[in-house]
Amino acid sequence: MASGQNNARNDDHESDAPTLTLTDEAGRSLVCYIEHSLEVEGQEYVLLLPVDAPIEIFAWEPDEEDDEAETLVDIEDEEIDEVFSTARAVMAEQDLTLSRTALTLTASGEIPPAEEDDIITLDIEDEGMPEAESEQFQLLGNFFYEEQEYAICTPLDPLLFFARMDKTGKPELLSPAEFQAIRSQLEDQLFDEME
Repeated sequence: MASGQNNARNDDHESDAPTLTLTDEAGRSLVCYIEHSLEVEGQEYVLLLPVDAPIEIFAWEPDEEDDEAETLVDIEDEEIDEVFSTARAVMAEQDLTLSRTALTLTASGEIPPAEEDDIITLDIEDEGMPEAESEQFQLLGNFFYEEQEYAICTPLDPLLFFARMDKTGKPELLSPAEFQAIRSQLEDQLFDEME
């Protein structure tokens, strides 16, 4: 997330702003602000925004259509495990702390302002989507690991999660199928609240 957006986002949330913690299957946690709480058919849902900046690590690969160009590609969790300590050291040079949190990597600290040269646009293909969507990232750094070059980026748009609150008050992340099933109802309520 760009500094202006990321820092402004955090400034908007006072220290007593409500938060809750998402936990993944590996037991990792992600602390999020509760942006909105909605009720659909008697069930409470929450829209969540991570407190710290989300981070993506991509690999630079030769572009299949242009021999002189390179493109960024996603890497698997196993590869993230291999390069994580190197990426963490690169981030530490910018006074940022890279963490292996649930659902996404995150960085705590002040993200530097986004310069035009640091903004990368990627076409993201998502299951269930008819076509790829463009997403912009701020490049925070590059590093090499075993002769492979990697890029550390943060998305410029907020990374949001929808979760369902269970009977004990714990959030459960919606599966893609669950989200699609109630997406229009959630979006209608959000739109009504923002008017």
